[in-house]
Amino acid sequence: MRTLIITLATTVAMAGSAMAQDVVRLGTEGAYPPWNFINDAGAVDGFERELGDELCKRASLNCEWVTNEWDSIIPNLVSGNYDVIIAGMSITDERDEVIDFTAAYTPPDPSTFAAVSDDVDLTSGVIAAQTGTIQAGYVAETGATLVEFATPDETIAAVMNGEADAVLADDSFIKTALEANGDLQVVGDPVALGGGVGMGIRESDTELRTKFDAAIDAMKADGSLNTMIEKWEVSSKW
Repeated sequence: MRTLIITLATTVAMAGSAMAQDVVRLGTEGAYPPWNFINDAGAVDGFERELGDELCKRASLNCEWVTNEWDSIIPNLVSGNYDVIIAGMSITDERDEVIDFTAAYTPPDPSTFAAVSDDVDLTSGVIAAQTGTIQAGYVAETGATLVEFATPDETIAAVMNGEADAVLADDSFIKTALEANGDLQVVGDPVALGGGVGMGIRESDTELRTKFDAAIDAMKADGSLNTMIEKWEVSSKW
């Protein structure tokens, strides 16, 4: 549940209402397992694919999926390239100045350090993080040397090839990286960053937000959201 540091100007023109369209377009990164990723068939997959499809079904919406790079995911929502962000995005006050959010669909996911050595100095070493995330902001304030990369996979590669001493990312993403890289290990203590994860929606789309809020609340009430969270191991349950 990365939290993007927003630099988008608030003067960007808002796009038209999604509810006036036949199709609601769900925008995701497709590069952050287990939250969202592209499977072998070339389709969006993961926790948020399953969740998004179920929320659209409950809200009686005809939805389609599109992918967008993380660093421009909010500007492209505002400009109308899609109608919803569902991409492991934490709800923050800073972001809420530019877009609206649904109710959170997962509690906060802690951030975790990973390295190939357990004696790495996390306070003065070189730490990798994805560009535009609150993890990058946190590292920059610790006194460590921050190196930023455009994609999550590049942060892991930087540690594996010795370009960085450690990486800081969501715990759920680090777990997938540990499975794929046998020499990688968790180091240090987890860091509490950001809030719960919600769907990002243009400020003008209040009707759409209300529909998704109702669907999220219904999934919390009947236990199906916790079942899905447990299946994909993305965070703690409600």
